[in-house]
Amino acid sequence: MENLTEMLKGSLEGCVLEIISRHETYGYEITRRLNELGFTEVVEGTVYTILVRLEKKKLVNIEKKPSDMGPPRKFYSLNEAGRQELELFWEKWDFVSSKINVLKSI
Repeated sequence: MENLTEMLKGSLEGCVLEIISRHETYGYEITRRLNELGFTEVVEGTVYTILVRLEKKKLVNIEKKPSDMGPPRKFYSLNEAGRQELELFWEKWDFVSSKINVLKSI
């Protein structure tokens, strides 16, 4: 589906948190996973901007690990604050999506 950028703006951070919650990961891998899931308009720059924001909000733990190609990679994992933020995201998502589905069905 095309032109989802505007709709994704408010929910992409939650999607990134969800991917990080599954296992420790790095920026390119997050972008690749989002693309595999159909979010084909999401590019690395967008994901890295979100990762910086998550870091500033202290929602993730970061560990630098050597890379076979180039400089060390930053690996991200959720800390307790990140897990709480993710839980809140899904609560908000459930609320909004249920209201939209009601609206759609009337």
